[in-house]
Amino acid sequence: QVQLVESGGELVQAGGSLRLSCAASGRTLSTYTMGWFRQAPGKEREFVASSSGGLNYYADSVKGRFTISRDKAKNTVYLQMNNLKPEDTAVYYCAASGALLYSNTIVVQGSYQYWGQGTQVTVSS
Repeated sequence: QVQLVESGGELVQAGGSLRLSCAASGRTLSTYTMGWFRQAPGKEREFVASSSGGLNYYADSVKGRFTISRDKAKNTVYLQMNNLKPEDTAVYYCAASGALLYSNTIVVQGSYQYWGQGTQVTVSS
């Protein structure tokens, strides 16, 4: 019973920056995987970034531009997005797993038990 609430999505111009936040509440665990997925109109939901076991993972499309981080004391995960591009436009979802995820399981949606409501990020050109 974990609740996730995303915030920070808004309209920005290409090249700009944005930071998304995801606060977890309820019966949170001391250690678990937290990540971000996104879904653009007409496209399938895709993996963006995740943090598990002290390691961070990124989709190729965002490497070098996005950074995932955690504040464990606040049960909050962040996604710092720099040099945003129009193709980054999507609804961004926070996701969490009650177990540590490794290797290719990290990018699989079904590996995550908890999901937030999503926050809209729109990048204009």
